[in-house]
Amino acid sequence: MLNSTALREDWPSLPLDQWIDTCTTLHLWTQIVGKIRLTQTPWINHTWHVALYVTARGLTTTTIPHGTRIFQIDFDFIDHVVVIQSSDGQAGSLPLQPQSVAQFYRRLNGELGRLGLGVKIHPKPNEVPDPVRFDEDKIRRAYDPEYANRYWRILTQADRVFKRFRSRFIGKCSPVHYFWGAPDLAVTRFSGRRAPEHPGGIPNLPDRITRDAYSHEVSSCGFWAGGGSVAYPAFYSYAYPEPAGFPKAAVKPDAAFYSSEFREFILPYDNVRQADSPDDVLLEFLQTTYENAANLANWNRDSLEATAESKEIENNA
Repeated sequence: MLNSTALREDWPSLPLDQWIDTCTTLHLWTQIVGKIRLTQTPWINHTWHVALYVTARGLTTTTIPHGTRIFQIDFDFIDHVVVIQSSDGQAGSLPLQPQSVAQFYRRLNGELGRLGLGVKIHPKPNEVPDPVRFDEDKIRRAYDPEYANRYWRILTQADRVFKRFRSRFIGKCSPVHYFWGAPDLAVTRFSGRRAPEHPGGIPNLPDRITRDAYSHEVSSCGFWAGGGSVAYPAFYSYAYPEPAGFPKAAVKPDAAFYSSEFREFILPYDNVRQADSPDDVLLEFLQTTYENAANLANWNRDSLEATAESKEIENNA
């Protein structure tokens, strides 16, 4: 369990090599829960209807319709349980502990069935190479509660700062939400103009989904636990379509860099957590990368950004 020093650390360390197995486990478990929301929820543009949200204890689906009832599924990374609650007062739970994906899938379906909330999902992971069906993935998976808790605590900090950043924009903008495909916590701003058709090609994700997500020009940013050549947690920012000159544009802080592999700017998480003011460093990264995307693509920033007057009203409300 976490000690008191770790609990007080707002921006905890999260070396990927120390929790990669648990990270992979959570990726697959959140996909199962996310697909339940996907199956039961009316389609919203850019697949906003599939995302999870940060809570004071973990992640939630928010409310999901099931006939005339509603229910929600929450990951609790303090007590390390999954909790199901329905609008008729019924509830169920299962522990977060080392187990196979197939066991988690069966146990969650069992609880939903017991509550009269059976849902049939497409049981194949998305956005992962060589996916194995959830019900056939019988390899015992790791679950380290300390690192699951650290990950959630970072998500709470990123969620808080991203919402400050989001408040500066009055054009179309996504919520701050957790996409279980990657997985990452993200917020996306839109110029309002159509974008060229996205080429697709994301592993095990239908191209129609990708093209809907990128149907309009975007500047998007987020937090991700890392993977591949970025083998550490990081913040990112990118533009689609990428305007000419974007990769070479100056950004802050100095630790940020452009990844030609991922076609996005990367700011290692440790440069944020170790800063005297993590909020200011992260906001500087988000703002400078957005400004580069918007300026180089000739966004109508005057009509899309909050005015000084609106900011003053907000600060004095």
